[in-house]
Amino acid sequence: MRRTTSGPVLGRRTLNRALLDRQLLLERSGMGPLEAVGHLVGLQSQAPHAAYAALWTRLDGFAFGDLSRLLLDRGVVRIALLRGTVHLVTADDALRLRPVLQPLLDRQIAQGTWGPGVRGVDRDEAVAACRALVEEEPRTPGELRDLLGPRWPDADPASLVNALRNWLPLVQVPPRGVWGVSGRTAYTTAGSWLGRPPAAASDPRALVRRYLAAFGPASVADAQKWSGLTGLREVFASMELRGYRDEDGRVLYDDPDAGPLPDPDLPVGARFVADFDNLVLSHADRSRILAREHVRRVMTANGIVRGTVLVDGFVAGTWSTDRARGSAVVTVASFAPLAAADRDALEAEGRRLLAASDPEADHHDVRFA
Repeated sequence: MRRTTSGPVLGRRTLNRALLDRQLLLERSGMGPLEAVGHLVGLQSQAPHAAYAALWTRLDGFAFGDLSRLLLDRGVVRIALLRGTVHLVTADDALRLRPVLQPLLDRQIAQGTWGPGVRGVDRDEAVAACRALVEEEPRTPGELRDLLGPRWPDADPASLVNALRNWLPLVQVPPRGVWGVSGRTAYTTAGSWLGRPPAAASDPRALVRRYLAAFGPASVADAQKWSGLTGLREVFASMELRGYRDEDGRVLYDDPDAGPLPDPDLPVGARFVADFDNLVLSHADRSRILAREHVRRVMTANGIVRGTVLVDGFVAGTWSTDRARGSAVVTVASFAPLAAADRDALEAEGRRLLAASDPEADHHDVRFA
């Protein structure tokens, strides 16, 4: 099959509304949390509790306990996937996507900072040793360093554990990630935790199609940015896709079965987007959601991705929550002075968020820095 490489020019607002629609942010969705996590192809979960706000802002009637139950019941898991970062995904996707993304995970070890620390380690032997330990009982990184380090005295123990996280499909077991509960990272294998093995390596075209359904229309570079995979140009070329161009002339692709793009002038309510949210991490050109001049205010030099607020569908500031002595306070730091109506909308939305996240707090407040 051949891809379509030309088509209408899509303006920034059209791309913005399309992204918000597919990200369930144009208006709240009636999906359940499991269906939503699948539709979104997971939620980045580097911050273990970020997925709760991510789903709350997208789903009508979502309660934080809904996601905790899914974690405890093994309907969703936290595992290294897209970009080699921890994602909260459905159990099916943990098993389905890990083989597709394994080349990225292998490349991270071969070319990254951990590689020199495991030079000379027999991968198969290390994987077998780690598998035996974590399937006996979940193990923390510290325990794995202590147990495996003596077997490979010439290896750096921390690098070895990090490499094993990429070589072997390890899930982080609860209580890590359960709302309101602290828990150390502890690993077991996805197959042991879920009772069935990962799938055989599958066709990346299915992953591309799901990406477009959740983030499109998008370019090849966008899909590579989101996934961390390389060589996707050939994958796109093998697919029958609808073609567009953006205002800078870049070719964008979409699933031909996707519905019509939303009106660029559709109104969008105030939104609180979680830290590390894929909304701002999944395009090489983020201008459809985040202006270039604001990128460094959202993404710090040390790898932190702050929670953001949306005004008229675009990132207009960052937010954080402080909890102390029975009080829960959301602080919004806007990039520019807010119109009174936008400030009021953010305050109301922030109070609704606190009612969901901190119902037992004696005091809720929304402040503007």
